Amino acid sequence: MDIIGAILWPIKWAIELILVSFHWLFTSLGMDPNAGATWVLAIAGLVVVVRAALIPVFVKQIKSQRKMLEIAPDLKKIQDKYKGKKDQFSREAMSRETMELYRRTGSNPLSSCLPLLLQMPIFFGLFSVLNDVAVKKGAAGVGPMNEELAQSFYNASLFGGIAPLHTTFMEAMNATPPEVTVMVIAMTMVVLMTASQFITQLQIVSKNMSEETKASPAFRQQRILLYILPLVFAFSGFAFPLGVMFYWLVSNFWTMGQQFIVIRNMPTPGSQAAKDREERLARRGKLPKGTPEVIEIEEPKPAQRVQPVSKNRAKKSGKKK
Repeated sequence: MDIIGAILWPIKWAIELILVSFHWLFTSLGMDPNAGATWVLAIAGLVVVVRAALIPVFVKQIKSQRKMLEIAPDLKKIQDKYKGKKDQFSREAMSRETMELYRRTGSNPLSSCLPLLLQMPIFFGLFSVLNDVAVKKGAAGVGPMNEELAQSFYNASLFGGIAPLHTTFMEAMNATPPEVTVMVIAMTMVVLMTASQFITQLQIVSKNMSEETKASPAFRQQRILLYILPLVFAFSGFAFPLGVMFYWLVSNFWTMGQQFIVIRNMPTPGSQAAKDREERLARRGKLPKGTPEVIEIEEPKPAQRVQPVSKNRAKKSGKKK
């Protein structure tokens, strides 16, 4: 067993346990144990378990993003301070000041990538499980997936048996004759994966960033991710089995929905989403305490000018009293 295989072994064992457990659950509910729909629902169950386990990490990611947004003006000051200075001393000084700012505020620019990084071993573990099933043609896995279940997984297909879960777009294209139906299904899933990833990133860029952040380098990096990540899905999706792409697609939909809920209910202060939330709460009369309300104040009317009184008139008015 190579190093990568040794690293993936416990992950594959856990994946097989979750898949077999959900397969047993849906079979107990009366579904066909060998049907592709049963195994697809088991993969969806795997997504639910993995993403639910990552919710604490996602919350930490949100907090870290908030801190990064708060220090964005300070980061810009440091960058402006050393703008145009390309000597080694200036670069080291800028790096030290930036790291000190991160340390002092407890922020970490890599935290925003943590959920994705933690999901990658699961993703490659599932890919390895499906690949082993395809290459070994239904041989038993490393854990709870015995030979009978592996054969069932290997033979599982969608749409009446025309789209095996272990088949990739490239395999369908190179088949003789080409399996056009599988290619169409795979292409549709790639398009949906790319679109869902793009919409998720677009939600963040368009609605959940303050004006200060949009003027910072962090916004430019986010704009780059807006276009790069969907392209990664578009090109890499053709090499993955349908079962893995289904996991990826369901996970993307989970992320998109989770992001929508967070942006709607816990938006970044100063962002468009925060303004929209305040307007919704104001219409319902549920603005939280401490939220500044716009109060119209009438301008004071100019006071009537007091006419100067001469000394003689002042004496006369004093006598009358």
